[in-house]
Amino acid sequence: MTAARYLVGIDGGGSTVRAVVATPDLEIIGQAEGAPANPGVVGRAQAARAIREAIGAALEAGGVAPDEVAAVCLGVAGAAASHSAVWLRDVAAGVTPGAMIVPSADYEIALVGALGARRGVLVLAGTGSLAYGVNARGRSALVGGWGYLLGDEGSGYWLGVRGLRAVAWADDGRGPQTALSAALLGALGLAAPRDLIPWLYQSGEPRTQAVARLAEVVLDTAARGDAVALDLVAQGAGHLARAARAVMHALGMRRPPIAFAGGLLGTPNPLSQALCARLHLATLPVPRYPPVMGAVLLAREQLSSANKRDRHRAAG
Repeated sequence: MTAARYLVGIDGGGSTVRAVVATPDLEIIGQAEGAPANPGVVGRAQAARAIREAIGAALEAGGVAPDEVAAVCLGVAGAAASHSAVWLRDVAAGVTPGAMIVPSADYEIALVGALGARRGVLVLAGTGSLAYGVNARGRSALVGGWGYLLGDEGSGYWLGVRGLRAVAWADDGRGPQTALSAALLGALGLAAPRDLIPWLYQSGEPRTQAVARLAEVVLDTAARGDAVALDLVAQGAGHLARAARAVMHALGMRRPPIAFAGGLLGTPNPLSQALCARLHLATLPVPRYPPVMGAVLLAREQLSSANKRDRHRAAG
């Protein structure tokens, strides 16, 4: 029988799923991308199929047989281990039945990948937003991640919908005139502010992702100096900074390493720069590894711990 020696990391998101097959020293043997894997968006059946197909494609690309996989770690948006561990195990076991399965969360693998270890604080702002941290004792805390109806302050959706609201208020005379009006209407191909009503409410499908993509327009408008857009960005950065501080307070952390993740914080822009200022960071944090490699690192860590326990039992 072939010795199981490879690790598999899964980063499943709302737009794509990434799978990597690596050695314990982090050499990538095979990798693949697939369809969206957030079960809250596409449903559990479709998400499971996307994850399994990505694992299979990565194994095939690396010439690795399923029984050569020692451990698999899955970080999937909308399926954190805290509430979806059983489902995550079932999904991976369908492809690598002999491997150790490590259920995780998209934010946990992002933290581990960015900082190279399961310790520190992650601030994430993409379509949604959250802050997550792990202290030196291994205790973790999550702030935010409530979704666009209950929270996600400072996220792409939050910025996008508030940009649209600013357009509506400017048209009504309830708010100041803003360059966001021309910028957002132009981005959507609409002629007048009132055209936002059928675009938003009569599309026949949720506009969550489309609204979130408008955050880039808000950031561009802020970079050009528009006062309303700059105020929205400042509010968003303030929300994200408060979330990070709430994590630090909950975990008793004074000056932890801080990582950024998500589409809005991965590059220098008005939001990421404003957040750096509020968290007293001299430069934008640069991740050591992408989230999918954070999953590989977690798989390696859990496999090592299990092997140590086995050796201890054998010696006892």
